[in-house]
Amino acid sequence: MEEQLQKNSVTSFDFFIVGQGIAGSILSLSLIEAGFSVCVIDNAKLSSCSAVAAGIWNPVVFKRLSKSWLADDIVPELLRFYSHFETIFETSLITKRIIIKTFTELQEKEFWLKKAVSENGYLENKIYTNYNLSNNQIIDSYSKVLEAGNLNVIDFLSQTKKYISERFNYLDETFSFNELKNEDDEGIYKNISFKNIIFCEGHLISNNPFFNWIPNKPAKGEVLIIKCNDLILENDILNKGIFIMPLGNSLYKVGATYQWDKLDDLPTSDKLIELETRLKQVIHCSYEVIKHEAGVRPSVIDRRPIVGVHPKHKNMFVFNGFGTKAVMLAPYFSKQLVSFIKNKSIILADVNPARFMN
Repeated sequence: MEEQLQKNSVTSFDFFIVGQGIAGSILSLSLIEAGFSVCVIDNAKLSSCSAVAAGIWNPVVFKRLSKSWLADDIVPELLRFYSHFETIFETSLITKRIIIKTFTELQEKEFWLKKAVSENGYLENKIYTNYNLSNNQIIDSYSKVLEAGNLNVIDFLSQTKKYISERFNYLDETFSFNELKNEDDEGIYKNISFKNIIFCEGHLISNNPFFNWIPNKPAKGEVLIIKCNDLILENDILNKGIFIMPLGNSLYKVGATYQWDKLDDLPTSDKLIELETRLKQVIHCSYEVIKHEAGVRPSVIDRRPIVGVHPKHKNMFVFNGFGTKAVMLAPYFSKQLVSFIKNKSIILADVNPARFMN
């Protein structure tokens, strides 16, 4: 239906959305899918977090080998959402993958099999041997995480921007709170009026005067893109302290690091050393570093996203704080927020900003 729409020439919209990273893109498309008009404002130069993200979804928490939070509800919704917009955009966006988890001790294998049998259907109930990682390296013992994959984030962001620009309105600029005038029944930004405003600013929400009371805990992360002709990870993601994900043409994304200070998008030499040290512990072949990237993940102190309405401004919402799991969580919670807006449905208490009101 949406592909038939012509660009909206009016300057009044149902929703004004601040930020077009992964979360802002998914929410914008969910609102459009629900029949709302949107205007999006974003300056991609302000934060590179979404642009450098690997876009992996993983239904398993490796530390405890438990299901990821709400995985049984979230995985089907993310597959529905991205498959739908693959059709709309007429392009491939997701790759379903197996995550290879290696073992070095008997206890690891026994714990894996116990969890696979008792509670976690995303773990393969089998231990494998002799995985050909490269021409001169074989993994002796491993198993598989099922129902995993990744989103081509760069293509998804680009297609979303194009889609919104052609049908509604897109401001490719930095949002200024000085230009915002908001009442409970209407808001104005420059010459644009809107009924509701939603902030999807990533870690920059710490500077938002309406939501700076949320206890954010952003984390900087760094990743590498390497070229390695000897690796033969054709589709699988290898996890062994770091992830190695094939991109095609002998290129691989490798990550990631965590840092809670010096929150900028600048790659650092010490994290480069850390990543290469860990990489060399995993693979035994030569490689070339093609790119070294950094970004700041938007995260909250309790590791849950922030999804809901402002306690005082009833036309002001936040959709933020997804950390490393925006690709996985945002389709599910965008559906929940849209349902709240349309039908006054309940937003899960774990993500509602009201949890921090005390």
